[in-house]
Amino acid sequence: MRVKQKGRNSIILVFYLSAFCMIMSGCATESSDRAEQNRLDTEDFSGMKLWYHAPAQEWTQALPVGNGRLGAMIFGGVKNENIQFNEDTLWTGGPHEYQHAGAAAYLPIVRKLLFEGKQREAEDLAAEHMMSVPLRQEKYQPFGNVLLHFPRLFELQEECSQYRRQLDMDTGSVKISYQIADANFTREVFASAPDQVLVIRLTCDKPAQITFDAKLDTPHQKWESLPDGDNTLRLFGQANEYIDKTPNRSPSVLKFESQLQVATEGGEVSNDEHGIYVKKADSATLVLAAATSYVNYRDVSADPQERCRGTLKAVKGKSYKELYERHVKDHRSMFRRVSLELGTSEVAGQPTDKRIENFAKQNDPQLLELYFQYGRYLLIASSRPGSQPANLQGIWNDNLNPPWDSKWTVNINTEMNYWPAEVTNLPECHEPLFDMLDDVAESGRKTAMAHYGCRGWVLHHNTDLWRGTAPINASDHGIWVTGGAWLCQDLWEHYAFTGDREFLEKRAYLLMKGAATFFVDFLVKDPKTGWMISTPSNSPENGGLVAGPTMDHQIIRDLFGNCIAASVILGVDKDFREKLADLKSKIAPNQIGQYGQLQEWLEDKDDPKNQHRHVSHLFGLHPGKEITRRSTPGLFAAAKKSLELRGDGGTGWSMAWKVNFQARFEDGDHAYKMLSSLLTPQRMYPNMFDAHPPFQIDGNFGGTAGIAEMLLQSHTGELHLLPALPSAWPDGNIKGLCARGGFELDIDWQNGKLNECIVRSKLGNKCRVRSDGPVRVTAETGPIETTKFEEDEDIIEFDTEPGQTYVIATD
Repeated sequence: MRVKQKGRNSIILVFYLSAFCMIMSGCATESSDRAEQNRLDTEDFSGMKLWYHAPAQEWTQALPVGNGRLGAMIFGGVKNENIQFNEDTLWTGGPHEYQHAGAAAYLPIVRKLLFEGKQREAEDLAAEHMMSVPLRQEKYQPFGNVLLHFPRLFELQEECSQYRRQLDMDTGSVKISYQIADANFTREVFASAPDQVLVIRLTCDKPAQITFDAKLDTPHQKWESLPDGDNTLRLFGQANEYIDKTPNRSPSVLKFESQLQVATEGGEVSNDEHGIYVKKADSATLVLAAATSYVNYRDVSADPQERCRGTLKAVKGKSYKELYERHVKDHRSMFRRVSLELGTSEVAGQPTDKRIENFAKQNDPQLLELYFQYGRYLLIASSRPGSQPANLQGIWNDNLNPPWDSKWTVNINTEMNYWPAEVTNLPECHEPLFDMLDDVAESGRKTAMAHYGCRGWVLHHNTDLWRGTAPINASDHGIWVTGGAWLCQDLWEHYAFTGDREFLEKRAYLLMKGAATFFVDFLVKDPKTGWMISTPSNSPENGGLVAGPTMDHQIIRDLFGNCIAASVILGVDKDFREKLADLKSKIAPNQIGQYGQLQEWLEDKDDPKNQHRHVSHLFGLHPGKEITRRSTPGLFAAAKKSLELRGDGGTGWSMAWKVNFQARFEDGDHAYKMLSSLLTPQRMYPNMFDAHPPFQIDGNFGGTAGIAEMLLQSHTGELHLLPALPSAWPDGNIKGLCARGGFELDIDWQNGKLNECIVRSKLGNKCRVRSDGPVRVTAETGPIETTKFEEDEDIIEFDTEPGQTYVIATD
């Protein structure tokens, strides 16, 4: 290997500069992407199962399936089965504009009060004149239940034996099996994305044993059930009205319908308005379609009955085998892009709930593999192109009044949902979030003008199906202006990972520019320091309404930096770019306080005893990139002190965020400690849903992203291999992780050290690698010439070609 020397001053850690090389390379071809999709088909995914010895007694024990739009929870009862299902557009309320007309007139008064230290007066005035109308947003709703009753099983005297209930993440299906007398019964359930239906299959290895009644019901008040033909049952109705904590009520306009169709081999089928009845069949396949009248956030004119009929017509004539194979092929094309091996032990053969109960007391590295892949599985199941984004509960909800309305909370939770999307090789799962950003940019323009007199668009800390963007709930935490700006990071990250110039030009940059334009108008000079600051706002849910919270400034700098980079790449908006650069330099900087901590606010008023669940002022460390070990060592140490003061506790999502923080601190053992804390009965339900408590899905996604962050980082413009490898994982490998710059990596390590890394270059960008020790690089053509940095021997750099593979091995 030929090595050229290069000095430290050539190592540029401001990541967006590294994106410039994407200008010439473009994005990977569609054909090469498709060729890579099933690259890991030879890997063994047979262990990717959650399984149990008994049916679920509670919703958080049931097992989830989903196709992005439809989700279902399967309980697995023997004599009575309940399959609770959701459709992602069934919400309370209707098209509505939430902005508060005339709010902008009070902006200078609220700012003046905050500058004078009169926080309570500012909050009271803002609460009266600057909040959303109405004050709260709408609720995500359950749709209904498929209820299966097996009357013959009640007649049998024999007990059920050999019961097993499992979720196979590799096939995206749930299977229940059991034996009664000498008959073996099997029930399989999956949600098909290609065919947009929920499929239930009932079989037995003895003839004429499948006898059951199938019914549909819903918790909504206005509904009916009617037969449709000889083998189909309709359930249709209208969503319940919204009732908040006050006597206030708001009507709900969405109509819904589901249609359940049954096909059997042998036996008899009949139906009436109450259900479908199957007697003495050899097998039965039930297909469920579900839809609402929702078209978009302004239009609810669709016909759900026709939508369901169209869906069932499209699958007519397809056998169960064909439906299943289409589903599995589609699911595996995404799920099998990444594999993780951390080792195993004899306890891996235990039921999943027992492994969770005993994780702290036994060696079970394979449970962490399950946990990692479960986050990917849930993202595939809850966020597909054309669906709504994953909300606070993904797509699964059985409650008419779900916690926090199961909407999109964008002061950490929605963002965390999508942290695994790019790095764990699921970029198309990001698309529903981008669709929502298109919507809230429209509604957010009205809010920006009505509330602040500003151009551009703004989103506060929540949105719903109707794309509310105004501040909700209470002024002390609802007035937080950087929700949309934070979500714009997802746009830039998608480009940074994929190099998709068309996406950047036609979609991402326009949204980012609109968000940045808002802050060009909104930022104001602080009368005490002369810095440009964000006010009124808050450090999410902590400390009330303030002038100049640190997180706001970090997010705005991140947004401005990404806009500047995009503007250069696209060769547009030179004047706007220069305006952003000038304004960015004047924003209040990160500050180190009296305890050596990174200040959460403009003033040095952090309470060292405050262990609040939000650690918002560390955004610049993660998921931001302005605080790093090598570029800002003082701020890096201050951020570490802040996290030390916050402690290791918190909600499920808070602890998952701390996994990512510790990974950025390159402290693998502390990151592993946080991960281990999540895999306990206090923080994880038996079905591996994150226990906030109650259930919130963001903790699952944050934990998956944290494991990836421990093994690979690329936010500084270099591929940092094994940056936070814990001592608990001495040997292992991960395949298929993605990095910014258009790289896909397989990393193998032994005895706590890198053994080999295979890098596939999708875009042909220059590849810069940081590793723990000297390495050599080879390609099919032989050794590759690398540039080695004189002042930092752990970094090398080499040229790549699109579609080529490079092997990095230790010397």
